[in-house]
Amino acid sequence: MSKVKLPYAIDQKLQEDAVRLKKEDFRNLFHNSDRAEEFSIKWQDFFLDFSKNHIDKTSWHNLQELLTESNFHTIKKSLFDGDEINWTEKRAVLHHALRSFNERTVLVNDKDVSSQIKSVRELFTDFGDQFFQGTRKGHCNETITDVVNIGIGGSDLGPKMVVEALSHYKGATNIHFVSNVDATHLVETLKKLNPHTTFFLVASKTFTTQETMTNAHSARQWLVDSLGENSVGSHFAAMSTNLEAVKQFGINPENVFPFWDFVGGRYSLWSSIGLSICCSIGKRQFLDFLAGAEAMDHHFEIAPTDQNLPVIMALLGIWYNNYFGASSYAILPYDQYLNYFTAHFQQVDMESNGKSTNRDNKKIEYETGPVLWGEPGTNGQHAFYQLIHQGSKLIPCDFIGFCQTLNPLSDHHSKLMANLFAQSEALAFGLTATEVQEELQNSDISISDQETLLYHKVFDGNRPSNTLLINRLTPSSLGSLIALYEWKIFVQGVIWQINSFDQWGVELGKKLAKSILTEIESG
Repeated sequence: MSKVKLPYAIDQKLQEDAVRLKKEDFRNLFHNSDRAEEFSIKWQDFFLDFSKNHIDKTSWHNLQELLTESNFHTIKKSLFDGDEINWTEKRAVLHHALRSFNERTVLVNDKDVSSQIKSVRELFTDFGDQFFQGTRKGHCNETITDVVNIGIGGSDLGPKMVVEALSHYKGATNIHFVSNVDATHLVETLKKLNPHTTFFLVASKTFTTQETMTNAHSARQWLVDSLGENSVGSHFAAMSTNLEAVKQFGINPENVFPFWDFVGGRYSLWSSIGLSICCSIGKRQFLDFLAGAEAMDHHFEIAPTDQNLPVIMALLGIWYNNYFGASSYAILPYDQYLNYFTAHFQQVDMESNGKSTNRDNKKIEYETGPVLWGEPGTNGQHAFYQLIHQGSKLIPCDFIGFCQTLNPLSDHHSKLMANLFAQSEALAFGLTATEVQEELQNSDISISDQETLLYHKVFDGNRPSNTLLINRLTPSSLGSLIALYEWKIFVQGVIWQINSFDQWGVELGKKLAKSILTEIESG
């Protein structure tokens, strides 16, 4: 349990609730036959079961009081109104406006930018659709078969995650991602490609990001060595606002797509940074992807807190982080398409809420953002689940599964989902010493070996988890899922009184690297 209290009047009651519920056995909680219904929610084709948590009606009511005392409702309204809630950079937070199709005014410095957002969206989705359709030609009039996205952080992880997640829906062009400044990443990618049929997307707002521009210039040289200087304009596009630098690089102005300061890198996949996604799945399905996210935005904005998916998941995260001493949590998607989902949200969550200075510019002593980790499906079961089940650490888990598979093959999906449900059940209810003893007595194991094995085979249970079931993995449902986790992170940041939309913690290392590079180059 956290030693330092949250700065709210309700905190004392929550501390007492945690002490009481930590002693409560999940099996006893489920003596209430209505529990599964009381602690679950359905929205569209999403179903969240959060009954396997250390909560009851009293603690759940008290947790929601955190929203009132933290001024959450006012801050949420300020966000949707376009106020500068990113106070350290004096910026609005409007990534949600990038996935809006309504006529809502989007004000930035008293100027409506909604028409600009829609105009850029139209330009880059039309551009990307050419690659999806397989109609884009290169310098030598050969059809482009491969697109390489060069970016880092939010300009890489988010788009890469979505392209992988929606690869079932991909079109004619293959998409690759290069991010690491380690030359190996670029060299090994280019080994497989043909300069005549390869196109590059350079994602850098300032066109000065060290890793991205190093890779971009090396990719440019690779192309020029084969096709000459004049080929650059036909084989490169940029997502940037530095038009002069882009022009000097040799990129055709028609191939430049801007994005804005009110969109943080880790939230930028909805902007032109998502061009690689559009190249993969095409304009129509990319717009479906945005529409799914917009539906979750609407739900988050208007749904009552006790029926609000992001709010529910955020409060449960606060509960374990600040009242049960859980320093990490796991996202466990039971679908191979979500291979990069946890990695993406590892960045979004830990970069957003890995802070220790509050709104009053004072050092925080209570726990804020947890460590996030995980792997897809049964791979994780054969790796780290041992620690989750029988280790000494409490690790809350989110299980994500799809009711319908995109690849029906024999009984694969039934076995996959059986494992998902089995893991959440085993974590919650465990296996008592009595049950193990009965199991051993019915085996061929000797009495002495039974005594040795008994307590090694006991599962304590009472390990919390959420189970999120979605009907089918589609562009729309993925958009909703990503937005759900984005809003969850925002809610937690409000309660912890931190700015979830700056990232000063990455700046010092960059600054030091530049000075050290000068020293290395000077010998």
